[in-house]
Amino acid sequence: MKIFIGADHNGFEYKQQLSQALQKAGHEVIDQGDLSIVPEDDFPQFAGKVVNELLAANDPEARGILICGSGQGMCMAANRFKGIRASLCWNRDTARAARNDDDSNVLCLSSRYTSLDEAGSIMATFLSTPFAGADRFKRRIDELDKLT
Repeated sequence: MKIFIGADHNGFEYKQQLSQALQKAGHEVIDQGDLSIVPEDDFPQFAGKVVNELLAANDPEARGILICGSGQGMCMAANRFKGIRASLCWNRDTARAARNDDDSNVLCLSSRYTSLDEAGSIMATFLSTPFAGADRFKRRIDELDKLT
């Protein structure tokens, strides 16, 4: 699976560790930065890079992963793009629901409130859970895409 990943300074170490785990699992990881810890960087630039690349890939199987201190900022930034369904997940159940019910294509993680081990488990669940494809779920996604 092709995975675009990005993080600000708060999520940098998680990004490095999670990227290695993804590569070890056989995924193609495309790092959208930051490439070093820059305390002055801002999360919106990395959210924008990840989601623009994800949308341009035109691959329904591709996913994005965004990491910042709380995860909230990345999630807000990513969800400003049509076709992106970013989900802030804090445990395996929320990751499973995000994929199963909402066909989420971007996982947002908190480096402040989620341990690295938990983040890895959440990520694995997110990536392995298929979209259920129920009519009601598809209808709701269509409704999201019509919002202005």
